[in-house]
Amino acid sequence: MDILSKARERAKEKQLPYAGAVKPAEAYSLLKQDPNAVLVDVRTSAERDWVGRVAVPEAQHAAVEWNTYPGGQPNPAFLDELSQVASRDKVLLFLCRSGVRSRHAAKLATEHGYANSFDILEGFEGDKDAEGHRKTVGGWCKAGLPWIGA
Repeated sequence: MDILSKARERAKEKQLPYAGAVKPAEAYSLLKQDPNAVLVDVRTSAERDWVGRVAVPEAQHAAVEWNTYPGGQPNPAFLDELSQVASRDKVLLFLCRSGVRSRHAAKLATEHGYANSFDILEGFEGDKDAEGHRKTVGGWCKAGLPWIGA
């Protein structure tokens, strides 16, 4: 079964309101296989600058904040900014820190005609471990996928 089929199957099983969900390694493989797929990083610019960002070709990377920085308020221009970086027919892979904001972004995008919206499970840093640290329990970084540190 190919990556998107698996992702769509997860959506059916979990009744997700968007096309599907991919694991970080699946997202990276999909980006390598499909030069038209776009990873949409919905973290704040501060998170990307201070924590790090994915290392994928610029043509496949878009940054659209779900919440604004500073302040953490919902980004009222999210859909307008998304429309500037991706067309509705592209495969969009939404990424955030741990997989919460990306789910919301995938849902909103789907509701506005982006039928191929997928959530990247676990996010960039994954959940916190027992000591409160990230990048040790799931996520893009823990999976050993390419990223650029701050």
